[in-house]
Amino acid sequence: MNSESRISEILRSESPSLEAGELTAYVRSFVEQRDTFLHIQQTHGSPLYVFDASALRERARRFTETFQAVFTDFRSYYAVKSNNHPAVAQSLVASGFGLDVSSGLELDLALKCGCADILFSGPGKTDAELRQAVNHAGVVTLLVDSFSELERLEGIAREHRDCIRAGVRLTTEETGLWRKFGIPLGSLRQLLEHAQMCPHVDLCGLQFHTSWNRDPSAQVAFIGRIGKRLKQLPPMLRSALKFLDIGGGFWPSRGEWLQPAATQAGRLRQVLSLDIRSSLEHYKLPAQPIEIFAKEIAAAMATHIFPLVSCQLRTEPGRWLSDDAMHLLLTVADKKAEDLVITDGGTNTIGWERFESDYAPVINLSRPSEVEHACLVFGSLCTPHDVWGYGYFGDGIEPGDVLLIPGQGAYTYSLRQKFIKPIARVVPGLETDGSVP
Repeated sequence: MNSESRISEILRSESPSLEAGELTAYVRSFVEQRDTFLHIQQTHGSPLYVFDASALRERARRFTETFQAVFTDFRSYYAVKSNNHPAVAQSLVASGFGLDVSSGLELDLALKCGCADILFSGPGKTDAELRQAVNHAGVVTLLVDSFSELERLEGIAREHRDCIRAGVRLTTEETGLWRKFGIPLGSLRQLLEHAQMCPHVDLCGLQFHTSWNRDPSAQVAFIGRIGKRLKQLPPMLRSALKFLDIGGGFWPSRGEWLQPAATQAGRLRQVLSLDIRSSLEHYKLPAQPIEIFAKEIAAAMATHIFPLVSCQLRTEPGRWLSDDAMHLLLTVADKKAEDLVITDGGTNTIGWERFESDYAPVINLSRPSEVEHACLVFGSLCTPHDVWGYGYFGDGIEPGDVLLIPGQGAYTYSLRQKFIKPIARVVPGLETDGSVP
């Protein structure tokens, strides 16, 4: 197919639409809580992150019970980078999770939370971070990212006359940007043999990570690749492996909601300087429920891994747990036209221009309605990319109105930045018994 035919095909293609009934039901579920959110805004002002501890605990319960139903030996670690607010980590530790950290800063947070089971992952660990891990070897398992990191870790652990548990990260793509992480699967035997000459490093597990998993196909495929490699290892090397960590990247079953500009056709229209479709058209890339992930991953482990290695399954969910744990409250500061308002909070609150591509409903709690109206909803930063949305649900919009953007718990708070305006504070929301903690 030539380039012109391909362009024509893309422009004619239709991305899956977000069904109006699903969106309306989602908006309604928050409008039903409007009195609570309005009370929070009246008490604390805005912009605000509202922390929903009960939603987070329910996510934790469902994830744990789902995997425990199909695995007899299972352990889960919350990926702190998805939302590094201490209350999120503390709540998940109390729910029985370990913590997955990717820096010395996150390790400090995990230790302050009283976590007794910490995974330390990530590339490019400094000597100071390796020493920090060794100093807390009783609670830390370090995921080695390279041969040189293994050598440095052995040297530091030898200096401290201590031994630290470790795993090795395997890269899932030997070409492209993702080769940044871990070692190629073909180098596994060499690294395991080298680890036998490192008496201060107990290398006892494997880890990999695939991202943006709307279904388990990528995880299942790589489990199969690991199984083929394990068959080639001597039994002595296999017997040292006590866990297989399949990482995180589980996408919430609500799916990925997109603005027109984020679809394949929309991106092409931008490149070609063509008009983008109505901003009130929303799209959805569906995701499978976590029960499907657990079932198919369990089948892959039973087929490819457990006949060769008796090991614990580990996971590192982040977004799946924290996505519903925070919501944003804003107040309309200025109305410049019927279709343009400015709010009191800028997108420095979330750290990036998320809503030029992602879609989340903007809900006017002061004038509730299940009808969405076209309107540019901006923040108050001195940049035109400070966009919250291209419409709002409500019966009109005026200065002083309180707006809610729900489901902003993942990769927003952790990315916040001090740029022009203050960073939004975090306040608690409702508990399940209806009380405000």
